[in-house]
Amino acid sequence: MKHRIVVLGAGYAGSYVAGTLARRLSAADVEITVVNAEPDFVQRLRLHQLVAGQRIDAPQLTEVFAGTGIRVRRAWVTAVDPERQVVSVTDTGHGDGAGELGYETLVYALGSHGADNGVPGVVEHAFDVSGRPSALRLRERLDRLDHPGDPDGLGRAGGGRRVLVVGDGLTGIETATEIAEARPALSVTLVARGELGVHLSDGARSHLRRACDRLGIAVLEHTEVVAVEETRVLCADGTALPSDATVWAAGFAVSPIAAAGGLAVTEDGRIVVDRTMRSLSHPNVYAVGDSVHAIGDNGRPLPMSCGSAGYTGMQATAAIVGRLTGRKVPHTRLDYVGNHISLGRRDGLWQAVDAEGHPKAKYLGGRRAARFKAGIVRMSLWASSHPTFGLPKRRHRLAAVPDAAVEGATGGRLASA
Repeated sequence: MKHRIVVLGAGYAGSYVAGTLARRLSAADVEITVVNAEPDFVQRLRLHQLVAGQRIDAPQLTEVFAGTGIRVRRAWVTAVDPERQVVSVTDTGHGDGAGELGYETLVYALGSHGADNGVPGVVEHAFDVSGRPSALRLRERLDRLDHPGDPDGLGRAGGGRRVLVVGDGLTGIETATEIAEARPALSVTLVARGELGVHLSDGARSHLRRACDRLGIAVLEHTEVVAVEETRVLCADGTALPSDATVWAAGFAVSPIAAAGGLAVTEDGRIVVDRTMRSLSHPNVYAVGDSVHAIGDNGRPLPMSCGSAGYTGMQATAAIVGRLTGRKVPHTRLDYVGNHISLGRRDGLWQAVDAEGHPKAKYLGGRRAARFKAGIVRMSLWASSHPTFGLPKRRHRLAAVPDAAVEGATGGRLASA
């Protein structure tokens, strides 16, 4: 019987892990199934561009994994039972129906979604850019607001339509600047709970403020939103801010599935792992991307980011291959070196951080930073849509007793396909 590997999620981390495992492990010994609700690869790094009206490539997962032997199951993950080693899924409309998938090795890469933080009205009235369906709904709303005339009966022409972006993290900043640049007829306000750009160096913070001024973005600092209504948001100081479209970008949360299944998780639901991305409570479960609570090489938890997805994915893949084939389990890099921030299509920031996670004084801004970010995005798409390119063609056979590898030591002799 083949060793069954199930990968939950086909984002940046999940697609990389699945493709790499397919290239490095013999198809005679393993079968790999990827479970994903969307039929295509979603460029989450570019969803703010999708919202602004731009075309974003979305390669079909069946094409991404063509020729690898990977089975793509289009379904929602509804539960994980690590004791029985099964995953419960519900068909999204084009799959094999509801049921269970058994596994010997599970890779949990379900990512994150927008967090409402318990604020009333967010779910009912706010939009977010954490997923493609929600980003498309916001895009449709902005298209209506941006259209000349008064199609919604709000009594204002396009120039009077107000878009309120709540949250001054990377997602909020990128969303506000992208909308303001692409849709200049709309009035954009960015609501910051503290000081705008507090995690940036002084120079980068000044650059960000100049960009907001150039794009006509009104910035409200030290403002806490306590409720969202259909046409306004309410603030802790009693202020009511009118809004024709409220974009909620005030944080991210992970699915409760891991916690409900009995996996060891943090208070926010992320899976607790060892240095190799292996679950501390269930050793045949690995977690990568936003779903994992991993400690980086600087001794601090890795942030939810595309960069972290890459590092945790590489480490998990190396560990799985090592343990299943009896080879050495290496420690790959787990770094957090800084943040790329796009400020529309012609401006951006690159902020490096030190070993403690504090911003360094030097930063890169302007068109060079924008090109740098665009290059990173293109590279991420290419790597995710070509997950087996450049990997060794030699596929290793599994050891007679999988997981027999000794940490830091080389296992016994292996056959290879």
